[in-house]
Amino acid sequence: MTTRTIDFLADRRSFLIGAGATLVGAGHAAAAPGTSLDLKSLEARHGGRLGLFATRDGQRVGWRSTERFAFCSTFKLFLAAYVMQTVQQGRDRLDRDVPITAADMVPHGPVTQPAIGRTLTLGELCKATVEVSDNPAANILIREMGGLAAFQQWYGSIDDHVTRVDRLEIELNSALPGDMRDTTTAEQYVANLDRVLRGNLLSAAHLQLLTRWITETPTGAGRIKAGVPAGYTVGHKTGTGARGTHNNIGIIWPPSGPSILICVFFTGAQDATPGAIDAVVADATRQAMKAFGLPSR
Repeated sequence: MTTRTIDFLADRRSFLIGAGATLVGAGHAAAAPGTSLDLKSLEARHGGRLGLFATRDGQRVGWRSTERFAFCSTFKLFLAAYVMQTVQQGRDRLDRDVPITAADMVPHGPVTQPAIGRTLTLGELCKATVEVSDNPAANILIREMGGLAAFQQWYGSIDDHVTRVDRLEIELNSALPGDMRDTTTAEQYVANLDRVLRGNLLSAAHLQLLTRWITETPTGAGRIKAGVPAGYTVGHKTGTGARGTHNNIGIIWPPSGPSILICVFFTGAQDATPGAIDAVVADATRQAMKAFGLPSR
């Protein structure tokens, strides 16, 4: 773990966002003086619809930041936080063993598939769902925590009354136009990142563990990571769904100065090539970085 990450973990100040953000126009988010964002041309070049919200030291930039998008697997970062908070409340243990069965399997189980017939701990399931986006692990965690309704209630407990929890993996990735199920907004997800990564929701030990998983994940190299310069550290969670949906949420630590919380949603791409879709997320990230007066890759 980098020195910047350790410094971040020591900083437990709440970074309040959202309340002061004023939206103007269709999809524009007002920001502190000197920051602006307009992704119309990026959408026009690639087709589809972008949603972005980012904050840095009181500055805010956004595009379609209060429109709904399918969140896909980005929710798994918050699922792990939910499990950790449950453990902190004395209602469960990260070292509790959970049997893994063939009936639990859905596509993409790089950790759970080889574990059929034995057990994984809640902690191992959390790591699998965050680091490598293991779908059966996420479904098992939701079940073990009490089901979809309990997960929805957890969002409400962190003052998120926007995000909808409706289905399990892999159905939640359908990303159908106009379908409200399993959707959220970029602005709300950045608020959630603030509460999980910068507030007092998690203990120092659990926050350090979650931070390690989101910084060490091998996924999403072409998304947010590709939009920031060398020397920056990115902790993030990807989400990929139907209709060319490629999402990425996370935190960016510059070599010095305040970090950035960012959420980028992209859906309905005309070019279904994964690399091309990832490049749109990276380009949107670059534009957010420039709006903050920061260099980009």
